[in-house]
Amino acid sequence: MLLAIDCGNTNTVFSIWDGTHILCTLRTSTEHQRTADQYYVWLSALLNHHKIPMDINAVIISSTVPRVVFNLRVLADRYFNSRPLVVGKPECLLPTMPRVDAGTAVGPDRLVNTAGAYDRYGGDLIVVDFGTATTFDVVAHDGAYVGGVIAPGVNLSLQALHEAAAALPHVDVTKPARVIGTNTVACMQSGVFWGYVGLVRGICDQIKAEYERPMRVISTGGLAPLFGQGDTLLDQFDETLTIHGLTVIHQYNKDQDNL
Repeated sequence: MLLAIDCGNTNTVFSIWDGTHILCTLRTSTEHQRTADQYYVWLSALLNHHKIPMDINAVIISSTVPRVVFNLRVLADRYFNSRPLVVGKPECLLPTMPRVDAGTAVGPDRLVNTAGAYDRYGGDLIVVDFGTATTFDVVAHDGAYVGGVIAPGVNLSLQALHEAAAALPHVDVTKPARVIGTNTVACMQSGVFWGYVGLVRGICDQIKAEYERPMRVISTGGLAPLFGQGDTLLDQFDETLTIHGLTVIHQYNKDQDNL
Protein backbone atom coordinates (compact mmCIF):
# COMPACT_ATOMS: atom_id res chain seq x y z
CA MET A 1 0.00 0.00 0.00
CA LEU A 2 1.02 3.59 -0.59
CA LEU A 3 1.39 6.20 2.13
CA ALA A 4 0.73 9.60 0.54
CA ILE A 5 1.83 12.57 2.66
CA ASP A 6 0.73 16.13 1.93
CA CYS A 7 2.59 18.54 4.20
CA GLY A 8 1.28 22.09 4.18
CA ASN A 9 2.17 25.14 6.22
CA THR A 10 -0.60 24.49 8.75
CA ASN A 11 -1.51 20.79 8.56
CA THR A 12 0.01 17.54 7.34
CA VAL A 13 -2.28 14.91 5.82
CA PHE A 14 -1.44 11.18 5.71
CA SER A 15 -3.53 8.99 3.40
CA ILE A 16 -3.38 5.24 2.82
CA TRP A 17 -3.99 4.18 -0.79
CA ASP A 18 -4.50 0.52 -1.68
CA GLY A 19 -4.20 1.04 -5.44
CA THR A 20 -7.92 1.59 -5.91
CA HIS A 21 -9.31 3.45 -2.92
CA ILE A 22 -8.22 5.82 -0.17
CA LEU A 23 -8.63 3.66 2.92
CA CYS A 24 -7.98 6.32 5.53
CA THR A 25 -7.00 9.97 5.79
CA LEU A 26 -5.40 11.36 8.94
CA ARG A 27 -4.48 14.93 9.75
CA THR A 28 -2.01 16.48 12.19
CA SER A 29 -0.50 19.90 12.70
CA THR A 30 2.73 20.61 10.82
CA GLU A 31 5.67 20.78 13.25
CA HIS A 32 9.25 20.54 12.04
CA GLN A 33 10.40 19.34 15.48
CA ARG A 34 8.37 16.12 15.22
CA THR A 35 10.65 13.10 14.82
CA ALA A 36 10.18 10.02 12.67
CA ASP A 37 9.51 7.96 15.80
CA GLN A 38 6.78 10.37 16.91
CA TYR A 39 5.16 10.23 13.47
CA TYR A 40 5.19 6.44 13.59
CA VAL A 41 3.66 6.18 17.07
CA TRP A 42 0.87 8.58 16.09
CA LEU A 43 0.26 6.94 12.71
CA SER A 44 0.31 3.34 13.94
CA ALA A 45 -2.07 4.10 16.80
CA LEU A 46 -4.65 5.69 14.50
CA LEU A 47 -4.37 3.01 11.82
CA ASN A 48 -4.88 0.39 14.50
CA HIS A 49 -7.95 2.31 15.68
CA HIS A 50 -9.34 2.26 12.13
CA LYS A 51 -8.38 -1.44 11.79
CA ILE A 52 -6.14 -0.77 8.80
CA PRO A 53 -3.00 -2.95 8.56
CA MET A 54 0.41 -1.28 8.32
CA ASP A 55 1.17 -2.96 4.99
CA ILE A 56 2.88 0.15 3.61
CA ASN A 57 5.57 -0.52 1.02
CA ALA A 58 5.79 2.85 -0.77
CA VAL A 59 5.75 6.51 0.30
CA ILE A 60 5.33 9.76 -1.61
CA ILE A 61 5.70 13.20 -0.06
CA SER A 62 4.63 16.69 -1.11
CA SER A 63 5.83 19.36 1.28
CA THR A 64 5.74 23.15 1.22
CA VAL A 65 7.77 23.11 4.46
CA PRO A 66 11.29 21.87 3.61
CA ARG A 67 12.32 21.43 7.26
CA VAL A 68 9.89 18.54 7.84
CA VAL A 69 10.99 16.46 4.85
CA PHE A 70 14.04 14.96 6.56
CA ASN A 71 12.04 13.31 9.35
CA LEU A 72 9.40 12.12 6.89
CA ARG A 73 12.18 10.51 4.84
CA VAL A 74 13.48 8.81 7.98
CA LEU A 75 9.94 7.60 8.75
CA ALA A 76 9.69 5.98 5.31
CA ASP A 77 13.14 4.40 5.49
CA ARG A 78 13.12 3.23 9.11
CA TYR A 79 9.60 1.90 9.44
CA PHE A 80 8.50 1.05 5.90
CA ASN A 81 11.83 0.15 4.29
CA SER A 82 10.99 2.54 1.46
CA ARG A 83 12.88 5.31 -0.28
CA PRO A 84 10.16 7.95 -0.62
CA LEU A 85 9.40 9.96 -3.72
CA VAL A 86 9.53 13.67 -2.93
CA VAL A 87 7.61 15.85 -5.36
CA GLY A 88 9.79 18.62 -6.74
CA LYS A 89 13.03 16.63 -6.51
CA PRO A 90 14.75 15.61 -9.77
CA GLU A 91 14.20 11.89 -9.17
CA CYS A 92 10.42 12.38 -8.93
CA LEU A 93 9.14 12.49 -12.50
CA LEU A 94 5.98 14.37 -13.49
CA PRO A 95 3.43 13.21 -16.08
CA THR A 96 3.81 16.60 -17.80
CA MET A 97 6.55 19.11 -17.05
CA PRO A 98 5.51 22.64 -16.06
CA ARG A 99 5.97 25.46 -18.58
CA VAL A 100 7.16 28.45 -16.56
CA ASP A 101 10.08 30.89 -16.61
CA ALA A 102 13.49 29.24 -16.65
CA GLY A 103 14.87 28.71 -13.16
CA THR A 104 11.45 28.96 -11.49
CA ALA A 105 10.76 26.43 -8.74
CA VAL A 106 7.08 25.52 -8.75
CA GLY A 107 5.64 24.60 -5.36
CA PRO A 108 5.10 20.85 -4.97
CA ASP A 109 1.51 21.39 -3.85
CA ARG A 110 0.78 23.10 -7.15
CA LEU A 111 2.40 20.31 -9.16
CA VAL A 112 0.37 17.72 -7.27
CA ASN A 113 -2.92 19.61 -7.69
CA THR A 114 -2.20 19.96 -11.39
CA ALA A 115 -1.57 16.23 -11.82
CA GLY A 116 -4.67 15.28 -9.86
CA ALA A 117 -6.95 17.76 -11.61
CA TYR A 118 -5.81 16.80 -15.10
CA ASP A 119 -6.28 13.11 -14.38
CA ARG A 120 -9.85 13.65 -13.17
CA TYR A 121 -11.10 16.56 -15.29
CA GLY A 122 -8.82 16.94 -18.30
CA GLY A 123 -7.13 20.19 -19.25
CA ASP A 124 -7.99 23.89 -19.49
CA LEU A 125 -8.61 24.25 -15.76
CA ILE A 126 -8.17 26.72 -12.95
CA VAL A 127 -7.50 24.94 -9.65
CA VAL A 128 -8.26 27.12 -6.62
CA ASP A 129 -6.76 25.78 -3.39
CA PHE A 130 -8.05 27.44 -0.21
CA GLY A 131 -5.10 26.76 2.09
CA THR A 132 -2.78 28.92 4.17
CA ALA A 133 -2.42 30.82 0.91
CA THR A 134 -5.18 30.90 -1.70
CA THR A 135 -3.55 29.66 -4.89
CA PHE A 136 -4.80 29.58 -8.47
CA ASP A 137 -3.15 27.01 -10.75
CA VAL A 138 -3.65 27.08 -14.51
CA VAL A 139 -3.67 23.62 -16.10
CA ALA A 140 -3.16 23.61 -19.87
CA HIS A 141 -4.92 21.35 -22.36
CA ASP A 142 -2.13 18.77 -22.11
CA GLY A 143 -1.94 18.74 -18.30
CA ALA A 144 1.03 21.09 -17.89
CA TYR A 145 1.14 23.65 -15.10
CA VAL A 146 1.57 26.95 -16.94
CA GLY A 147 1.43 29.48 -14.12
CA GLY A 148 -1.00 30.93 -11.65
CA VAL A 149 -1.66 33.36 -8.84
CA ILE A 150 -0.89 33.39 -5.10
CA ALA A 151 -3.06 35.42 -2.71
CA PRO A 152 -3.20 35.51 1.11
CA GLY A 153 -5.29 32.74 2.63
CA VAL A 154 -8.64 33.47 4.25
CA ASN A 155 -7.55 32.63 7.80
CA LEU A 156 -4.27 34.46 7.29
CA SER A 157 -6.18 37.60 6.35
CA LEU A 158 -8.45 37.28 9.39
CA GLN A 159 -5.45 36.80 11.66
CA ALA A 160 -3.71 39.87 10.21
CA LEU A 161 -6.87 41.95 10.67
CA HIS A 162 -7.22 40.85 14.28
CA GLU A 163 -3.55 41.43 15.12
CA ALA A 164 -3.23 44.79 13.38
CA ALA A 165 -6.43 46.33 14.74
CA ALA A 166 -6.60 46.00 18.52
CA ALA A 167 -10.33 46.65 18.71
CA LEU A 168 -11.26 43.91 16.24
CA PRO A 169 -11.89 40.40 17.58
CA HIS A 170 -10.90 37.10 16.02
CA VAL A 171 -13.91 35.68 14.16
CA ASP A 172 -14.75 32.43 12.39
CA VAL A 173 -15.18 32.37 8.63
CA THR A 174 -18.82 31.89 7.66
CA LYS A 175 -21.28 33.05 5.02
CA PRO A 176 -23.23 35.94 6.58
CA ALA A 177 -26.99 36.18 6.21
CA ARG A 178 -26.69 39.73 4.86
CA VAL A 179 -23.94 41.72 3.20
CA ILE A 180 -24.49 44.75 5.44
CA GLY A 181 -23.38 43.82 8.94
CA THR A 182 -25.08 45.42 11.94
CA ASN A 183 -22.35 44.54 14.46
CA THR A 184 -18.56 44.23 14.40
CA VAL A 185 -18.42 40.46 13.98
CA ALA A 186 -21.01 40.48 11.18
CA CYS A 187 -19.15 43.31 9.42
CA MET A 188 -15.87 41.39 9.57
CA GLN A 189 -17.44 38.13 8.40
CA SER A 190 -19.12 39.91 5.50
CA GLY A 191 -15.91 41.65 4.52
CA VAL A 192 -13.90 38.44 4.53
CA PHE A 193 -16.51 36.22 2.87
CA TRP A 194 -17.69 38.59 0.14
CA GLY A 195 -14.20 40.01 -0.23
CA TYR A 196 -12.86 36.55 -1.09
CA VAL A 197 -15.81 35.80 -3.35
CA GLY A 198 -14.90 38.96 -5.25
CA LEU A 199 -11.20 38.08 -5.22
CA VAL A 200 -11.74 34.56 -6.54
CA ARG A 201 -14.26 35.63 -9.16
CA GLY A 202 -12.12 38.56 -10.30
CA ILE A 203 -8.91 36.55 -10.61
CA CYS A 204 -10.66 33.66 -12.38
CA ASP A 205 -12.30 36.09 -14.82
CA GLN A 206 -8.95 37.71 -15.58
CA ILE A 207 -7.28 34.32 -16.08
CA LYS A 208 -10.05 33.21 -18.45
CA ALA A 209 -9.80 36.44 -20.43
CA GLU A 210 -6.03 36.06 -20.77
CA TYR A 211 -6.16 32.33 -21.51
CA GLU A 212 -8.71 32.85 -24.30
CA ARG A 213 -10.21 29.35 -24.03
CA PRO A 214 -13.17 27.97 -22.06
CA MET A 215 -12.02 26.89 -18.61
CA ARG A 216 -13.53 25.10 -15.63
CA VAL A 217 -12.78 26.09 -12.04
CA ILE A 218 -11.96 23.24 -9.65
CA SER A 219 -11.66 24.00 -5.94
CA THR A 220 -10.01 22.16 -3.09
CA GLY A 221 -8.85 22.91 0.45
CA GLY A 222 -10.65 23.15 3.77
CA LEU A 223 -12.64 26.33 3.11
CA ALA A 224 -13.56 25.56 -0.50
CA PRO A 225 -17.06 24.23 0.33
CA LEU A 226 -17.89 27.49 2.11
CA PHE A 227 -17.23 29.53 -1.01
CA GLY A 228 -19.15 27.13 -3.22
CA GLN A 229 -22.45 27.52 -1.37
CA GLY A 230 -25.23 28.33 -3.79
CA ASP A 231 -22.95 30.22 -6.13
CA THR A 232 -21.65 29.72 -9.65
CA LEU A 233 -18.21 30.85 -8.53
CA LEU A 234 -16.75 27.31 -8.57
CA ASP A 235 -17.63 24.51 -11.00
CA GLN A 236 -16.48 21.54 -8.91
CA PHE A 237 -15.27 20.91 -5.37
CA ASP A 238 -12.79 18.05 -4.95
CA GLU A 239 -11.88 17.25 -1.35
CA THR A 240 -9.30 14.59 -2.24
CA LEU A 241 -7.67 16.34 -5.20
CA THR A 242 -4.21 16.73 -3.66
CA ILE A 243 -4.00 13.15 -2.40
CA HIS A 244 -5.25 11.91 -5.76
CA GLY A 245 -2.49 13.91 -7.43
CA LEU A 246 0.07 12.19 -5.24
CA THR A 247 -1.24 8.76 -6.28
CA VAL A 248 -1.13 9.80 -9.95
CA ILE A 249 2.51 10.93 -9.69
CA HIS A 250 3.48 7.79 -7.77
CA GLN A 251 1.88 5.54 -10.38
CA TYR A 252 3.57 7.46 -13.20
CA ASN A 253 6.99 6.95 -11.61
CA LYS A 254 6.23 3.28 -11.00
CA ASP A 255 5.26 2.85 -14.65
CA GLN A 256 8.46 4.57 -15.79
CA ASP A 257 10.54 2.20 -13.63
CA ASN A 258 8.86 -0.76 -15.32
CA LEU A 259 9.63 0.38 -18.88
